[in-house]
Amino acid sequence: MKFKELFKSRYPGVVLRGMGMGAADVVPGVSGGTIAFITGIYQELLDSLSRIGPHCITIMREEGLSATWKHINGSFLLSLFLGVLISIFSLARIISGLLEQYPILVWSFFFGLVLASTFPILRNIPRWSLSTAVFLFLGIALAVVVSELRPGDIPATPLTLFLSGALAICAMALPGISGAFILLMIGIYPKVLTAVHELQLSNLLYFAVGAALGLMLFSRLLSWLMHKYVARTLAFLAGILLGSLKIIWPWKLPINGAETVSSKLAPLLANTSPSNFMAQTGENANLGPAIIAALVAAVLVLAVDYFGGGHRGKSYATPQ
Repeated sequence: MKFKELFKSRYPGVVLRGMGMGAADVVPGVSGGTIAFITGIYQELLDSLSRIGPHCITIMREEGLSATWKHINGSFLLSLFLGVLISIFSLARIISGLLEQYPILVWSFFFGLVLASTFPILRNIPRWSLSTAVFLFLGIALAVVVSELRPGDIPATPLTLFLSGALAICAMALPGISGAFILLMIGIYPKVLTAVHELQLSNLLYFAVGAALGLMLFSRLLSWLMHKYVARTLAFLAGILLGSLKIIWPWKLPINGAETVSSKLAPLLANTSPSNFMAQTGENANLGPAIIAALVAAVLVLAVDYFGGGHRGKSYATPQ
């Protein structure tokens, strides 16, 4: 395939979607999978990743590189992950700084984004039943349980980086569960972020290999579920999004006098009301700007869904 063909028609837009996914994945609490879904590429991403495997060697040997590239939807994947990498390496430091300086506004923006993201998912559920509702509540329960986890601290060894990459990428594939948040919970997030900032190539390689393997395996499962049990799977994903709102609530206070941490968004913080936040910290709750930020995010999500993503549900298999 000629290189110039990668950026014909839709691929610049795919790069931009990848940049949105990368920016979201830097934030401990927001999933790149959410961005993939609201921008209309979630199903295609899962299906494309699920085609990668040992059988590709057979296709390459029998039909050639071009056929293999087409089989895995290579131009789409290359464009998407190029955008993810551009975003991670260019925006990681900026987003980290914004989280430190303007936590309430940034959290509010993502709160509105995630909340609004549930509407396209719920709308695409082909039919409701008791089991569909059960899976919705199971998704909410899973996200709430994850939000109650407390950070650990594991060393950054080749094995832990490999396993952390596999775990984080599986979370990233689920709208609502942030891979960065999972990394924060197991205590390796700061080390991965340092590796990105300082270009520690060996550590990044171990993490990337684990992420690649985890994504190939987990995407197969998700793709199968999205085609075989679409209603229940979408309900479960919507539930995860709704439950994850607990993680990204903008106003937080330390839990039971926990030690002060460098980031106001660390998980050793408990949700509180804007008024109690002001009373306890003496800081401005920025309620008005926070509401505006959330509304801007919600309008952005709904606009993207309206103008570019309304066809998503048509690609799913008949629900069972």
